Amino acid sequence: MKAEPAVQRQLLELAKVDAELSRTAHRRRTLPELAEIDAGEKTARERRDALVSVETAASDLDREIARQEKEIESVRAREDRDRKLLASGSVNAKQMTDIEHELQSLERRQRALEDDLLELMEQREALGLDAQRTGAEVDKAEAEVVAATARRDEAFKDLDTTRARREEDREKLVPRFPEPLLKLYERVREHKGIGAALLRARRCGACQLELDRNTVNEIKAAPEDDVIQCENCGAILVRTMESGL
Repeated sequence: MKAEPAVQRQLLELAKVDAELSRTAHRRRTLPELAEIDAGEKTARERRDALVSVETAASDLDREIARQEKEIESVRAREDRDRKLLASGSVNAKQMTDIEHELQSLERRQRALEDDLLELMEQREALGLDAQRTGAEVDKAEAEVVAATARRDEAFKDLDTTRARREEDREKLVPRFPEPLLKLYERVREHKGIGAALLRARRCGACQLELDRNTVNEIKAAPEDDVIQCENCGAILVRTMESGL
């Protein structure tokens, strides 16, 4: 393939633009904020799930506390009724004995229920503190996701601006090249990542391979308008005064 030396040298400008476009695309895919957002969202989900579990346990305890309080009230009401019967003097000796025995049982039952209630209320208080702590962790995780998202969006904005500028530069450069040369460049770039590079000091600027003496002699003997490719990576080797030929 043939191409004017000046046209070949302009491939270096195109390669430079394409390299920046590749770096911009890579940067967009690998922004640290992306991993931070993923990790933050996972943490927030876990914290929200934990909060739901705590709130569910607290709700269960609230129902148990209410049931326990209702039972205590029932025992107290029974005690009040028995004491009123004793105070009324309308019961015989046997009934009085039975009522006194029942009062003793009710008192024991009430103490046991109150002890249980106290334990339940202590558990409820601990769950309340746990819910507050977990809720604060949810707020913190969500705030971190919001902050990381804002940083990501700002970085995307800058990268998109850079990409748009380089794409505009590329659109201006592409028409300068004959179609066969451009197709070769694009094909190599698609497969190898770099379509053209400077041959500097007998070294390929794409793969950094130093050319052997025979290859250098062949390139030196080739006409200036020959399109030379690196035997290792296939990149178009652009010859200049820096090539060491």
